[in-house]
Amino acid sequence: MLHPGYVPGAHNTPKFGMLRRMTVTQGNKVVLIGAGYVGLAYAYALLNQGLSDELAIIDLDEEKVWAQTEDLSHAIPFSGYHMEVCPGTYEDCRDAAMVVNCAGVAQREGESRMDLVARNVKIFESINREVMANGFNGIYVVATNPVDVLSYVTWKQTGLPSNQVIGSGTVLDTARWRHNLGKYFDISPSAVHTYIIGEHGDSELPVLSSGSVGGVPLRALLETEAETNPKIYDDIDEMFVRTRDAAYEIIKRKGNTSFGVGNALARITRAILRNEDVVLPVSALLEGEYAHRDLYIGTPTVLNRDGVRNVVELRLDEDEYAKFDASAETLHKVIGQLELG
Repeated sequence: MLHPGYVPGAHNTPKFGMLRRMTVTQGNKVVLIGAGYVGLAYAYALLNQGLSDELAIIDLDEEKVWAQTEDLSHAIPFSGYHMEVCPGTYEDCRDAAMVVNCAGVAQREGESRMDLVARNVKIFESINREVMANGFNGIYVVATNPVDVLSYVTWKQTGLPSNQVIGSGTVLDTARWRHNLGKYFDISPSAVHTYIIGEHGDSELPVLSSGSVGGVPLRALLETEAETNPKIYDDIDEMFVRTRDAAYEIIKRKGNTSFGVGNALARITRAILRNEDVVLPVSALLEGEYAHRDLYIGTPTVLNRDGVRNVVELRLDEDEYAKFDASAETLHKVIGQLELG
C-alpha cells in the first residue's frame, strides 16, 4: 500500500505559508540554561558570531557559571562584537528573545538517546516551571537529548504555541551527512543539498530522492558514478551509518560532542533573530505533514523571527516514507509512555 503522502510521478510543491504576526518578545537577549560542554560551545559560537547583545547563563553550579562567564567575557575584545555575558537567573527569561536549553544529564557511552528520556523529563519539568513563571514569551530552543521527545515535552509543559518551541532536530546530522558526501565527491559541503530527517537518533534516514550535489540530482549522480564504481551504493550506505553513529564514536573517544552541536544551535539562533526565513531541518511539530500529527520530529522547516513559520514536507519515495513512518512510530511510542499531566 502506498503511503498517503506518496504520489508517483508528481512534483513536490511545498506550502511555504504566510508569515505570522509577530507577538513574541523582541530584541536579541538569549538565556542559556546549562553550562556544560554543549552550552559553552554554543555560548562561544554566539559570541564569535555576534548574534546577541546579552547572554545570561543559568546553571545549578553558580561558581562554575561565574568562572565561565568571566572567561567568555575576556574573549569579547577579540570577537569584533560587543556582547554582555553574565550569570543569569530565571528572572532573565522575562525579557529574553530566546531560551536555549542545554541542561540535563549527558548521554553515556553505549546509551541510546531514548534511554535518557525518564531522567531528563524530570529535570525539564522543574526548569520549564521556572521559565514560564517568569513570563517568558520568546522562542524556546531545545538541545538536550532525546531532543525530539524533549521538544514535545517542552511544548506541553510550557503551554507555548508550537511555533515558539523548536528542537535542534537533525541540523547537526545533516551537517555531518553533507560533510561526508562533500569529502566523498571532493566538493565543498556547501554545494551538497540533502537532508537527514526523522528522529535525531538511531531511526533517522537520509533523503536521497530530492538531494543534489553541485546542482546535479543525487540519484542521477549515483547512477552515473555506478557505471565505473559499482560499489558506490555500498559506500553511500556505509557513509550514512558513519553519519548516524558519529556521536557514539566521538563520545567513546572524548566523552562528549560539543563543537558541532554548538555551531548548529548558533545557526538556528541566527535564522530566528535575523528573521531569515531559511529552511533548516529542526525538530518541529507535525500537524498532518507526512500523514502524522502531535509529534515533534526532524524535518525541513522555515524559521524566522516567530520561530517556526511552517514545516516543509519533502516528497519522499516509498522506501523513505516507510523509514520515516518507522522513525515517527519510535517517537510516538516513547511519548505515549510519558506522564505529562
